[in-house]
Amino acid sequence: MSYRKWLLVATIIFGIGILAGLVTPPDLLSQDIADLEDIADLLAETAQPAVFIFILFRNALALLLSFALGPIFCLVPLIALIMNGWLLAAVSSIVIQQQSLALVLAGLVPHGVFELPAFLLAQAAALSFGATAIVALFRKERRGLLWPSLKQNTRYLMIALVLLVPAAAIETFITPLLMGWFD
Repeated sequence: MSYRKWLLVATIIFGIGILAGLVTPPDLLSQDIADLEDIADLLAETAQPAVFIFILFRNALALLLSFALGPIFCLVPLIALIMNGWLLAAVSSIVIQQQSLALVLAGLVPHGVFELPAFLLAQAAALSFGATAIVALFRKERRGLLWPSLKQNTRYLMIALVLLVPAAAIETFITPLLMGWFD
């Protein structure tokens, strides 16, 4: 299957997670919201360059682990896509109810322009490579596709990792300023 199709598959799975998040009762997330607020408070007290490094490495590690563990039945990329879509939608709907749509947009759109494509590119690469590895495990004649798949999907992963740099910079230095206007 072509990488474009894997990108479409990743986007659909992410969309399923978003739909699940939209129908999640808000009281199920009360502890998760409290945990996110604690992390936000901790990061607010941390020097911005350290926050930038933390966000960049946390996001990069998540993408790298998903790619590396993709060959295990594609479970990690599938879970990452569903859970991230679910969390994004569920938390956004709560913030919209309690605060405003403007706050959600200010908090997500500026860095999300880079981070969401990075996430989807990397997860599509993880699914593509993972599926190729699984097929190669069971079909000897497909093993020759493993190395070309690894090379191609590693390129997409690298593009995703590069996109995380401006995403982390915007999330660290610009997003808090924008959110301050609507909070």
